[in-house]
Amino acid sequence: MPDFDQPHRRFNPLTGEWVLVSPHRTKRPWQGRTEKTDSQKRPSYLPDCYLCPGNKRANGVVNPDYKFTYVFNNDFAALLPGQRFWQLKEHDFLKAESIEGTCRVLCFSPRHDLTLAEMEIEAIERVIDLWIENLTDLGKTYRWVQIFENKGEIMGCSNPHPHGQIWAGNFLPSEPQKEDVNQKNYFRRKNSVLLLDYLDEELKREERIVLQNEHWVVLVPFWAVWPFETLLLPRKLRFHLHFLESEEKKSLAEIIKKLLTRYDNLFRASFPYTMGWHGAPFGAAAENHWQLHAHFYPPLLRSANVKKFMVGYEMLAEAQRDFTAEQAARRLQTLSDVHFGTEVS
Repeated sequence: MPDFDQPHRRFNPLTGEWVLVSPHRTKRPWQGRTEKTDSQKRPSYLPDCYLCPGNKRANGVVNPDYKFTYVFNNDFAALLPGQRFWQLKEHDFLKAESIEGTCRVLCFSPRHDLTLAEMEIEAIERVIDLWIENLTDLGKTYRWVQIFENKGEIMGCSNPHPHGQIWAGNFLPSEPQKEDVNQKNYFRRKNSVLLLDYLDEELKREERIVLQNEHWVVLVPFWAVWPFETLLLPRKLRFHLHFLESEEKKSLAEIIKKLLTRYDNLFRASFPYTMGWHGAPFGAAAENHWQLHAHFYPPLLRSANVKKFMVGYEMLAEAQRDFTAEQAARRLQTLSDVHFGTEVS
């Protein structure tokens, strides 16, 4: 039997990469950087917020007085449409190519103070509908549509008003390309879908399951890199979000709220993270090896003030974590589904 209390490596079949696990390092004293905790209650509206309803953005455009969700083209987009095509192939070491795409911002709510964890189920369903609407629209033109959210200042979020982003481009980026290759190779070998088989195995073992309902499962993946990383999976084969049925969307909103509530409850703070959806690329035939899934990558390690940094060995050798996926799952399993901010003292 493996001794997971000792240093060991774990394999990620989605990316083909390994992660070093060093459980004994949790005993080391911490004298490194600690983050500031934003404990102040934000107002529901902020006059100088670029994302609040009716306010002027940095480029002078005025937001409508939106009541639910609101999406607009990013004023400082990383990808631009209508670019001139060119390629550089002068040498094996000197390769480049032009790309085109578009970037959108999705405000989850008109409320400046409501994160997804604190929103009602129906409001989260509207966010899911908007994800699907934009995914379907952009998928007609672009190869890859990346839906994601950076929550919290330490995740690089430039505006605290709860929002996500959608970047679409005419190329397959590096991370989904790894997943594409490995899921395809698995399908060719086994004639089955990698993430469905993996989910079956996790449901049998029940060691790393955090939450589950009729249509969805949240688990800490065996190969997790970030301290409380989770993977959100549908129980049935679904290539992407726009294949979901109405009941699946409702139960997705429910499990997202429960997961994010538990994240906040872990250290009784608004929990920072990066999350994003991965599904089958657009414009290609026979994508039967793909299974829809969402990654949640939170950086907090020991408390609301101590962050996991990817430096040194992680940047120069391979990813490393200080406690096991099983330990992280047990911490998340025991938390309440009632947000700590709503508790009555």
